[in-house]
Amino acid sequence: MSAGPTDTTAISAPGKVLLAGGYLVLDRAYTGLVFGLSARINVIARAIETSPGVQLSEIVVDSPQFQDAKWTYGYHLADEDGGIQVTQLQTGTTANANPFVETTLSYALTYVSSLAKLSPAHSITASRLTILADNDYYSQPDNVSSTPSQRFTRFPTTLSGANKTGLGSSAALVTSLTAAVLSHYLPTTLFDIYTAAGKDTLHNLAQAAHCAAQGKVGSGFDVAAAVYGSCTYQRFSPSVLEGIPEPGQPGFSTTLQNVISGSGWDTEIAKGSVALPAGVAVRMCDVDCGSQTVSMVKKVLAWRSSAPEDSKLLWDTLQERNGKLATVLRDGAVDELPAAIGSIRELVRKMGTESGVPIEPESQTELLDAVSTVEGVYGGVVPGAGGFDAVSLLIKDDEATASRLEAFLAKWSQDKGGRVRLLKVKGEMEGARKEDTSIYGGWIN
Repeated sequence: MSAGPTDTTAISAPGKVLLAGGYLVLDRAYTGLVFGLSARINVIARAIETSPGVQLSEIVVDSPQFQDAKWTYGYHLADEDGGIQVTQLQTGTTANANPFVETTLSYALTYVSSLAKLSPAHSITASRLTILADNDYYSQPDNVSSTPSQRFTRFPTTLSGANKTGLGSSAALVTSLTAAVLSHYLPTTLFDIYTAAGKDTLHNLAQAAHCAAQGKVGSGFDVAAAVYGSCTYQRFSPSVLEGIPEPGQPGFSTTLQNVISGSGWDTEIAKGSVALPAGVAVRMCDVDCGSQTVSMVKKVLAWRSSAPEDSKLLWDTLQERNGKLATVLRDGAVDELPAAIGSIRELVRKMGTESGVPIEPESQTELLDAVSTVEGVYGGVVPGAGGFDAVSLLIKDDEATASRLEAFLAKWSQDKGGRVRLLKVKGEMEGARKEDTSIYGGWIN
């Protein structure tokens, strides 16, 4: 039985942590070791009921955890194969743009429209899309407290005013929103999130929409984790997405469909090469500072261009050590974890010194060295592009270790005058999936 536009469809996609392969993952010659996280962004799609004979061409998107987080869009089929053009409608006194939502809707609805010829009954009708994010995506203000049973907190701020913890919210949002739209409007014969073909379609479409929304072609490891879960990832060639017109422009629909279903995707995603030993968990610490990732990346790439031989040697060696960590994890060689993590950190610091970029800043070095002495902590890294806003730890997965770690971080924060806290989120293997709507309580009445 396939879902239809009158049903309620719920999809979630995980956040990510690039445990090893920061900067390397920008180059197709190298790979990244990326873990999906238990923190998920959920999108619930429902039809908007109208009076008999009344037709609406509207999609309402709301994020009820935040203030003024509601966007209403009109949509129409553009001329000259321009696909579905989405336009934000002014509602009330506020109409802040949300480029990730708007772009994703244009891409996903255009893809649905291109397949509607195969299934005319599943045409695009008015719908409501509700976004709910697990609490760990945002640094919670002191005046907000959530109990373990309270999965979704109502924050006393606008979405733009919330401090992100760096778990990959935009990629998880684009992925879950894309999957919710496709699952809501298309029968499972045309899109099924649990088939290999469905996952590939979701990956390609979400990558295209995410790159368009952020105005550049990124490495894509965050979207890959949102779709497939934990994996080793080798990026796609940026040329794959060249030549896609803007939504509404002539040829957008056919070009997009050809790109999504085409054979040009050279992404390498290996699920079987990643595992966590029994009793070991990936945990994240929120370090409430923040880094300018874009400027850091530019500086590292500039250093790489200016010192090609030295940088290649460093990157090649770091790739080997990253591979060693993946092997140690997959083989369950827990005793080897501290040395494997330490050898990676050594080269990351060297890259930072030579490029003049604080990939593992001194304050994070001090924190990681100290926290690694806590019983049950095997070690940790500053993940992804590095900087001041998070650390990722590999720890023994039991309550005693978590309690020792939380006590240590509380004292560290008090002594150093900062705010470092252990997030509830853990590494997990699964990617995008359907959800039972009963988990959302009163959020979707």
